[in-house]
Amino acid sequence: MKIPMFDAKAFLATVPQQPGVYRMFNSAGNVIYVGKAKDLKKRLSSYFRAQVDSIKTKALVSQINSVEFILTHSETEALILENNLIKQYLPKYNVLLRDDKSYPYILLSGHKHPRISSHRGPRKVVGQYFGPYPNAGAVWQSLKTLQKIFPIRQCEDGFYRARTRPCLQYQLKLCSAPCVGKISDDDYAEQVRLAALFLSGKNQQVLDDLVKKMANASENWQFEAAAVYRDQISALRRVQEQQHVSGDHEELDAIGFSLQGQTAVVHVLFIRDRKILGSKSFYPKVPVDTDAAEVLSAFVLQFYLSGHSDQHIPKEIVLPISLNDDDAVAEAISKIAEHKVRLTYAKRGEKAQYLSLAQKNADIALDSRQSLAQKMRLRYQSLQQLLALQEPIGRMECFDISHTMGQATIASCVVFDGEGPFKQEYRRYNVTGITGGDDYAAMRFALDKRYSKVTDTQKIPDIVFIDGGLGQLNIALEQFSQWPHAKKPLLIGVAKGEGRKAGLETLILWDSGRSLNLAEDTPALHLIQQIRDEAHRFAITGHRNKRGKALIKSPLENIEGIGEKRRQALLQYLGGLQGVMKASIIELSSVPGISKQQAEKIYQACQNK
Repeated sequence: MKIPMFDAKAFLATVPQQPGVYRMFNSAGNVIYVGKAKDLKKRLSSYFRAQVDSIKTKALVSQINSVEFILTHSETEALILENNLIKQYLPKYNVLLRDDKSYPYILLSGHKHPRISSHRGPRKVVGQYFGPYPNAGAVWQSLKTLQKIFPIRQCEDGFYRARTRPCLQYQLKLCSAPCVGKISDDDYAEQVRLAALFLSGKNQQVLDDLVKKMANASENWQFEAAAVYRDQISALRRVQEQQHVSGDHEELDAIGFSLQGQTAVVHVLFIRDRKILGSKSFYPKVPVDTDAAEVLSAFVLQFYLSGHSDQHIPKEIVLPISLNDDDAVAEAISKIAEHKVRLTYAKRGEKAQYLSLAQKNADIALDSRQSLAQKMRLRYQSLQQLLALQEPIGRMECFDISHTMGQATIASCVVFDGEGPFKQEYRRYNVTGITGGDDYAAMRFALDKRYSKVTDTQKIPDIVFIDGGLGQLNIALEQFSQWPHAKKPLLIGVAKGEGRKAGLETLILWDSGRSLNLAEDTPALHLIQQIRDEAHRFAITGHRNKRGKALIKSPLENIEGIGEKRRQALLQYLGGLQGVMKASIIELSSVPGISKQQAEKIYQACQNK
């Protein structure tokens, strides 16, 4: 059936000259592009002119089946709505930022004896938050540094409440043991105050305060206290020497940007409290024939309007090139941030140095990305030639099974698209209802979970790799014997070689019944090894996590009628798990909310009877 052409002239006659957002749909009803405009009629008319130079616009217009628009009060509202719709639909022809992760902070809690720790997610815990940091590694490095200067507890609250004597951290002089009164409340509060100043970038004020305290302690003949302050001052000065990148600007983000073809890298440098907290590279998905200003503008909007409740938007964002609509973008970000945000283009001074550093990182990341992309393309082409396929290989999936003596069985499925690993589509399956150690049954379970209810035919892979020999491959054949869809994956078994040595793998092709042994330097073999090893890594990581949880599982979790609240009451009232394990029935029944019958159950479970 011939698809009717979109009647652009009739549609444009209905479009008003007002700000708003528009959605373009293809014949399948999928949103293929979301855009915003100060003047909808003018913007939409530009797509349907007789002469259109952009390859991207020509390809987009050729697939339009219908267009819908939503009016807004202002261009700023249109920008915010556009971002929300892009996140919702992930249109094919929009620049897409694939980054849904929240950013970690350092949290100084609001307890009587505050704890300093890493925090990710909504800020529901009462306390002071410092950051955001670009990754967990930067947070842990900062916590490690803080522990050497300020002896503030970093232990979990349950561990802190259960202490009756100082732990090893106190012996190593990394904690002042407020849990058992080794430091007064006032002195501990002062250490917390100094740590907060340090995290706020006020290092010199911390040094001045410590010098005064050391002098006062010496004058009052409190030489042990003076020695403690002296050690803190020495540690703080060593840290200052290592923190060679610091400046006068309290908070800003410097953004480096590099684009070549359809490969783009955006490198964001996070400056908070006059220090570089770290940086992170982003790789947005770029449609063909998209100009640099459009890519960077899309990134800035999606990154700062993403709605992460834990992401602090700085007062200033330093950019390498001008955006198409700077004022509207700045106004939209300011509205979300609830404070004024400036977009600047530094040419000299400290901000220009930050920008130069971000740009260098972006250029290096782009070179590395393109080198890896070229290597991946060669591997895909080699595999296509090996299998004598007419069409380029797109999506591939690989399955593996991991267990220990039949226990905690986990099946993994990893996905490679045309560019390599596509981690958003990775899946693990908790294998149940089989005999322990039956790898065939585990593989059947995983394949059934994955393919029994396929709804999106676009996600049917071109190739399915099975980590195993002919037996595992036969299981896959059974799964696909009644396959209802027109597209059917090519099934390939990857059998390990003698001694499980890499390079000696045998490929078993089910469609032809052939077995192949490839030379160690074949790019196709390297690709197969990569996806097989990734499936193995993903499976064994899930298995270890599951096995680890089983090992540390509390005996209280298996007792009928004892839920989370009662478990917490037991642990708090009796001083932790050791106290519960040693408690008598009478002691257990004295815990609020625990009856005598429940106490007997708990006692029997703890005594393993």
